[in-house]
Amino acid sequence: MFVNSSSRLIYPESDGLPMAETGIQYQWIVTIRENLDRALPEAFVGADNFWYPVEGRPDIRVAPDVYVALGRPKGHRRSYQQWNEGGVAPQVVFEIWSPSNTLADGVRKHAFYQEHGAQEYYLYNPEDGYLAGWTRQGDRLVEVAEMNGFVSPTLGLRFQTGDEGLRVFHRDGRPFRTVAEIMDGEEAAQAEAHAAQARAEALAAKLRALGIDPDAA
Repeated sequence: MFVNSSSRLIYPESDGLPMAETGIQYQWIVTIRENLDRALPEAFVGADNFWYPVEGRPDIRVAPDVYVALGRPKGHRRSYQQWNEGGVAPQVVFEIWSPSNTLADGVRKHAFYQEHGAQEYYLYNPEDGYLAGWTRQGDRLVEVAEMNGFVSPTLGLRFQTGDEGLRVFHRDGRPFRTVAEIMDGEEAAQAEAHAAQARAEALAAKLRALGIDPDAA
């Protein structure tokens, strides 16, 4: 819970609901968040915390599964309070459909994102492969006619649907990696860095043994 010191208004940090109801939903939320966070060094990528668009109105809020605020610094936030973020609304929002979600939930979130400035909104149901997207045209979020092969105007992501389910590709063509693949890649990079350092230290030791100062200009 966060209390605004100037007005003493309480801005809750959680709606008390779980981040995801099933493992596949959780996996998609984390995969989208981690891939985008690493690919967008000059953006805040949040997951499952409240977005408050209007100062003084803690009742106006929604907790997107994943959202991207370009131009906002990275770092921990208890909630995304738009008036403390230079007035910048998250530009791109992702929702992963849960079994308990209803049509009314979808309508309500679409209306919220449309009213409060999201430029793109994507909804994916990993259980049946349904994918929908909306992009801003004027003051409305208009549904994308065909999502297979669609490219996000803001992020350059390409969506591919088919028998294998949803695949998402970065602007440069690289596919989204699972969290395990990301961690394996980071561990491999660290191992290579350690090996390179060990080789450099071994070479320096050999040069010193020959009376050569490896640090000399």
